[in-house]
Parts: sequence; C-alpha cells; structure tokens
Amino acid sequence: MAARGHVQDPNDRRLRPIYDYLDNGNNKMAIQQADKLLKKHKDLHCAKVLKAIGLQRTGKQDEAFTLAQEVAVLEPTDDNSLQALTILYREMHRPKLVTKLYEAAVRKVPTSEEYHSHLFMAYARVGEYKKMQQAGMALYKIVPKNPYYFWSVMSLVMQSISAQDEKLSQTMFLPLAERMVEKMVKEEKIEAEAEVQLYFMILERLGKYVEALEVVQGPLGEKLTSELQSRENKCMMMYRRLERWAECNALSCKLLLKNPDDWQFYLLYFDSLFHLIDQSWTPPQEGAHSAEGEVHASTAQALSFMEDRIATEEAKESKHLRGPYLARLELIRRLRERSCPEAQQLGEPLELMFQFFVKFGDKPCCITDLKIFLDLLTPDQHVQFINRLMEAVPLCAPGEDGVALPGDTRALQRHLCVTQLSRSLGQQHALNTEGKLGLIKELKAHYQHGLQFGKSCLKTELQFSDMYCLMAAHVYVDLWLETGDQNMLWQCLGLLEEGLSHSSSNAQFKLLLLLLYCRLGAFEPVVDLYSSLDAKHVQHDTIGYLLTRYAESLGQFAAASQSCNFSLRFFHSNQKDTSEYIIQAYKYGAFEKIPEFIGFRNRLNHSLHFAQVRTERMLLDLFLEADISSPLEESVKSMSLCPEEDDIPWDSLRDNRDLTVLVSWDPKDRQLNEEHRQRSLEEDTLWLRLRSLTLRLIGCVSALSHPPASRNSEKTTENGVAAKPSSLQSLLSQLENTLNQATQFSEKQLQYPFVGPVASRLAQALSSGCCQCQLSSLQLPLHLQELEATGLDESSELQTQISNLFKSLAVQLQDMLEKCKGDLLEVKDSHSMTQHFLLENLVYFVETVCIVLWVSNYCGSVLRPLKSSLQKKKKKKKEASTVTPPVLSAYQEFSSSLQSLLNQALEHIKSQELSLTALELGALSLEAQTQSEAEATFTKTAMDKVQSSYLRSLQEIGELLKKRADTLKSLKI
Repeated sequence: MAARGHVQDPNDRRLRPIYDYLDNGNNKMAIQQADKLLKKHKDLHCAKVLKAIGLQRTGKQDEAFTLAQEVAVLEPTDDNSLQALTILYREMHRPKLVTKLYEAAVRKVPTSEEYHSHLFMAYARVGEYKKMQQAGMALYKIVPKNPYYFWSVMSLVMQSISAQDEKLSQTMFLPLAERMVEKMVKEEKIEAEAEVQLYFMILERLGKYVEALEVVQGPLGEKLTSELQSRENKCMMMYRRLERWAECNALSCKLLLKNPDDWQFYLLYFDSLFHLIDQSWTPPQEGAHSAEGEVHASTAQALSFMEDRIATEEAKESKHLRGPYLARLELIRRLRERSCPEAQQLGEPLELMFQFFVKFGDKPCCITDLKIFLDLLTPDQHVQFINRLMEAVPLCAPGEDGVALPGDTRALQRHLCVTQLSRSLGQQHALNTEGKLGLIKELKAHYQHGLQFGKSCLKTELQFSDMYCLMAAHVYVDLWLETGDQNMLWQCLGLLEEGLSHSSSNAQFKLLLLLLYCRLGAFEPVVDLYSSLDAKHVQHDTIGYLLTRYAESLGQFAAASQSCNFSLRFFHSNQKDTSEYIIQAYKYGAFEKIPEFIGFRNRLNHSLHFAQVRTERMLLDLFLEADISSPLEESVKSMSLCPEEDDIPWDSLRDNRDLTVLVSWDPKDRQLNEEHRQRSLEEDTLWLRLRSLTLRLIGCVSALSHPPASRNSEKTTENGVAAKPSSLQSLLSQLENTLNQATQFSEKQLQYPFVGPVASRLAQALSSGCCQCQLSSLQLPLHLQELEATGLDESSELQTQISNLFKSLAVQLQDMLEKCKGDLLEVKDSHSMTQHFLLENLVYFVETVCIVLWVSNYCGSVLRPLKSSLQKKKKKKKEASTVTPPVLSAYQEFSSSLQSLLNQALEHIKSQELSLTALELGALSLEAQTQSEAEATFTKTAMDKVQSSYLRSLQEIGELLKKRADTLKSLKI
C-alpha cells in the first residue's frame, strides 16, 4: 500500500505486518493482526482503519464503514490514518468522504502544503470545481508556486465548461481566469509551457482569436516546444477561425515545403486556396502577400505548386513519399467538383493511379490510399483499370490448377492490392454463382501458396496471405446471402477456422467468425473468440456490443452473465480511473487534456451500450434467481431498483459502437451509410426502452407483492418503491406506446450491410409474440388491485374481464410455444440447415413465463385472502352455495394450463436434445469439388461447435424452465 512509503510515525514498525498482509491479499490475517495491536494500543487510529480495509475486502462493508467513521469523527491529522482512510473510501466508492477528511485536517493544520494539495485533489475526484479554485488559491498563499496558482485558474475554466448557463461562463468564469493569467504575464511570472497552453485555451474559449494568435506568435509562444510544430498548428487553427485564408494558405505552403508528406497541411492548403479564389483575393501592390509570406490564390499557382512537389519526388532515387501523389488526385477531385477545366492539366486519374500503384503497390497501405479515389474513375474504366494494374503484377507461370501465383511477398502484396480494388469496384459482386465459386478457388490457391512466405513468422504475427482467406470468406457470405444455401456458410466457417489455425492473432478472422457463429445461434464458441481478441479498455464499449447482443438471446445464461460483467467492470471502473487521469493532468500541467478526460467520462456514462448491458444484466439476474434462490422483492431490493425513477439519460445517449470494425471492400452502394447508422441507433434505443420499462414494471410487481398493510400505506416500501397504482398505470401506458412504435419500426424491414450494424433483438421479439404477452400479463395487477378494493361480491363484470385476461394469456403463451417448435439443426439432402430463430423464440418464451409466474404469484396473494373472506361470510350466513366466483375458477384453470404448458416445453427441449445428440454431421457431403480433405476437417470442427453450442443452450434453458416449473406449487389458492 502506498501509505507506507510516507510513514514517519514511531508506530510504523507495529503497523508494517498489517500493511504486508493487506498487500499480499491476506485480509483475514490483517484483521487478526490489527485486533492484536488494538488490544495493546487502543488509540492507534491507523490500525483501526487498516482493520476496516480488511473487513471491506472480505465483504463486510457495513462493519468497515462503522469502524472508519469512528476514526473519521476524531478528525485525525496523522499521515498514516489519512492515507488509509483515503484508500478505504476509494474502495467503497465514496470519494466525497475524502474531502471531509482533508477539510478537517486543513482546519487543524492550516499551514500544511501536503494536506492542502490532498484536499485539492480530493475535490478534483468529485468535480467540486469552485472548491478546487478556493483550495488552489489557499495553497498558493501558503506556498507561492506557479503550479498551484494555475490549478486555481484551471478550476475556473472547468466551472465555465460545466456551467449550465453559457452567458455566466462567458461573462464571469472565463474573464476572471483571463485576468488571473494576465496578472502573471504582466508580472513576468509565466514559467512553463503548460501555463501558456492554459492562457491560449482561455482566449480560445472566449472567442478572442486575435489575442490568442498574438500569444502564440509573441515571446510566450516560444515556450510551446513539447509538440512538433505546436506553434504552427495553433497559428493555423486561429487563422481558420479568423478566416484569414491568405495567412492560412501561406503557412500551409511553408509547412509542406518542410514536410511534403503531411496530409493535414495539403487539405488546409486546398481549403484556403479555394476560399481565396471564391473571394477573388488579390495580393497587395507593395510589401509581402501576408504575415506568413507568399500566397497562392489561383488554380495555376496550385497546379504549379503540385507539379514542383511531384518533380521533387521524381528526382529522388528511392524512398518516395506518397503525400504529393495523393494530393494531386485530391486536387483533381476538388477541381472536378467545381467543374474547373484545369483538372485535365494534372492528368487522367486512371493513369495517375496506375503510376501510384507501380511506385507503392507492394505496400499494404496502397489499397487504402487508392480506395478513396476510385470514384474518380468512370464505370466503363473499371475493367480497364484492373487490367492495367494486373499487367504490373509479376506472377509466375500458371500451375496445374491454372492459377498464376506470385514469386515473393512484394508480388503477393501487389496482387492482393489489385484483388481488393477489384472487389471495391464491384467486379466480384457482379459475378454469377459459378464465377464466384471459381473466384473462391483462385483466392484459396493464392492463400495456400502465400503461407510458404510466413513459415518463419511468430505466432503473434499475421500471415502475408491472410487477406486472401478473408476475402474468400466474404465471397462465401455473398453466395449464402444471395442463394440462401447454408452450405456456403459452413464452408466459410471451415475456411476461417483454417485461417485462424495458421494465424492465431488475426482479429479479422475472429470478428467474422464471431459474427457468423452468432448468426447461426451458436454462442459457445463466441466466448473464447472474444476473449482471445483481448479487448482493452474502451473497446469493451466500442466492440462489446458484438458479444452482449447475442449473449442472453441464445440461451447461454452463464456466459451471458460473464459477458455483461466484462463490460460493466469497465464502465464502473471508468469513473474512478478518469478521476486519476484528471489528477495526473493537474500534477503535470497537462491542462488541455482535463476537458478531454471529462468529456470522455461523460461519453462513457451516457453510452448506449452501458445502458443496454446494465438493463440486460438486471433482467438476467431476475430471470435466473428471483423466486428460485431468493424472493422477487429481495432480488429487486438488492439491485436498488426504483421503478418510479428512470436513470437512463435518453436525451444524451451516445452511440459509441464501432460499426466499421470488420474489414469490408464492398463498393459504395453496398457500404454502411448514415441512414443505416441512424436506423440502427433508433432500433437499439427502442429495444432498450422496451426492456427498461419491462424491468421497472417487474419492480412494481415486486412492490405490490408485499403484505397488504405495507401495500395500502403511503409509505415507501423497503426497496424504495412506493406501490402506487398510478406509477404502474403510467409505466404500462409507456410500454404500450413504445410497443406500438416498435411495431411500426419493424414494418419498415430495413436491411443492414452484413458487416454493418448488428440488428437488435427487436424484430425477433415482436415476431415471437413475447412483448405483447408480457404486456398482457403486466396489466393483470391493475385489475387485481381494483378487485381487492371492491371485493368478490360486487365485481361480476370485473371478474369476467380478469377471467378473459387469464384465458387470453394462456392462448398467447401456447402460441409462443408453437413458434418454438421445429428442429434447430436438421439434415436435408446431405445438407445441414439451422433454424436458430427457434432458440431465440425459446428464450423469449422462458422470459415471458418468468414474468407471468411473478404476476400470477401476486394474483394468488390477492385472491387467497378474498377467497378466505368469502368462505367466512358464507359460514356466518350458513349458505350452502358451492358456486366458485368466476375469477377464482379462471385463476385455477390458468395455473393448470401453465403446468401443462411448461411440461410441453420441457418435453420439446428434451426431444431436441435427443435429436441433436443423434445427429451425425460428419457424414455430410460438403461439395468435394470446392473443399479439400483438410478444409472438410475444419468445416466439421465448425459444425461440431454449433451442435455443441445448441446442446448447451437447450440444457441451460431446460434447467431454468424446470426451476420455474417447481415454483408453480406456490400458485395454489
């Protein structure tokens, strides 16, 4: 523990064993050692706090907190106790208590630089910007060091950023910060680059671009040395803001002469050039063109400038730079967009791109460079372009299979580039089925041949020919989508599995395999694939959706729980980690990074994926545990779920998904576009709203399930939920409206590109009937509350209504079960076919059964006392009538039908398990003409994985359903 390094206390020797036990994770021994020490030294506060840390780490949070507060109220000032309490409060996720701790310490020791700086950092952790400003100034008064002064200035800037009122920010916080810095400038006390950076940031936020430019160009600007071209970049930024295009153009010219390969300066050069042309700018008759030198304000000057850059490159014997050649193509594009005839003077794009390929075709970046300029070619030039490129690829004579192959890695890279460009131009998509099968054969030959060049590669390195394998897999996917022949998908899986065996670190193989297995409904192999990707930090948000989208819906509940934990662990640690980054930024004066860290934290807190995972995790926990290992009320209480509060920031949700993580060479008309992104976000948000409302309604049902005394009181129930019918009614109304919106959305049937967004569970959920069935069941408690208020004697019409609801619910559940029936995996004409949607339907059925059982449990808790009360009345009146009220009969019939329904479902699952186990996939014919024996082995492996995954899913679904069936006994009244 860090505290030990600072200990100057005579008790250090006594405390050391406890520190050692805690550092080694031996918390029980740490507690014992602390107890021993406290028996001898009752006033040794640090020992008490270290014991609290041990208790916290062994899950005894309440005891730990009580112990810590005993020390905290004494307002300790010894370093040991303060550091130990800080660690404890951080582990408890209570950083605000650290501020109270150091406020007391500062009051007692007002001249301590250390305690004041700890107080400042404690405020930084909780974002108390005003108190940070005050703490910074208090620290500066005690120890007049520049960093402390500028901590206070930066805290003012943060107040302006976080202010709700923009006017307040611009008229109070930022001007005050500006005056504070100007005071230091006048007194010539500016010492560090960070201080100049902060001054620049303040002026920029105030919109004082001229003043900011003067700072950068003046003596203070000389301190900007940490980044390459820092001053120039800031000048360029200000010139753009001020629309001083002449200076912008001249400066970009100068910078390009220094570094002709810097792409950002080419873009700035072209932007400024065309702004000047549009303004008909003319140079002054006397003096320099601008403060930065000569300005290019005509197309002729730009053409001449580009020709000079190209000529300089051509004069080189080796190490040509790509920038000037690509800038020429960019200039052609911009001139064409403006219909300028001068575009022709630069040359024909086809010829220029061919020349670029000749120079750089053996570099992997060539494909990405040329891909963005393919739109300069006319459609009738596509074939000619690819043929020209192929002429520049040195291939050996065709072998026995008629495929000409490259002789070395440079030739391989050139051929690969041409093949990728061919796909990007749509030539592969235009082939018929036979042509595509021929193309796959050719790509496989190139892939196998290329493996010889990577024999000496390390396991972590990719094979030179991996992209051939990946492209062949894409062509297989094309065939599967066009023909519906699932055999293509099996062969694709086999090919990717083979590719992964040669190149175990290829993330693209893993991502595509992950997607394909999920599309087939097999989640089991996906867990290992995602784990092997070794996703780091923010990737749990950007690509985590690939895993969590399918986790629960495919029936692998244990793996789903684990997947959600992966993501949630990252999101929960984000808050703590980001606070540490902010503190480090203050310590090292990286002030411009602080707003970025705050923005990053907010972006993650408002992440759509975070909201989805959190909601799905809570629902999953309820489906797996509630009323099995613990009552529903307790499960809801442990989650701190409050149905009346919607904690999802709907208006500020951020879609952080990386939808382009999979490589794609599709032509523009098949690529992901903005409409796809927007529709996907809308679809995912609708699904999240449905799930969130369902979760909150379950929370309402749990609150209603409390005993009548609690139910009828206006007090809040134990879990913080007031069981108000109005809240239940409101949530039901919202769910019904959202369901209508979702139905309308699904009718549009928008198709996403295969390597684009993953469709949410919405369409399949609506198709299965689960949403409507869950809504119907959740409406029952409202009617039961009304029945409870009126009694059984005076509610014949209401009883009929409730009875009809029970009957309708039974019918809906039966319909849902019918949609689950069928073979998950079947063999027809030596071809295997999967119907993975049956698995999703089965999961929706189980989820709905869980909700129906919770609602039925509540219904039983209402009907039991009503039945008992009715029987007592009959006894008093000595009535011999044996007529059972309709609602009681309907409830009993519904309970019986539920039992029958669950038995049917369990029988269906068992029959599916038996048929899957008996299936011999190895005997299938896999079109030997396109698969070698080795490929067939990998395909068989993929099939076995799918089969095993289906069995695992059925097993977990069956187990959960059995547990739910056991709870039916409690429904009897």
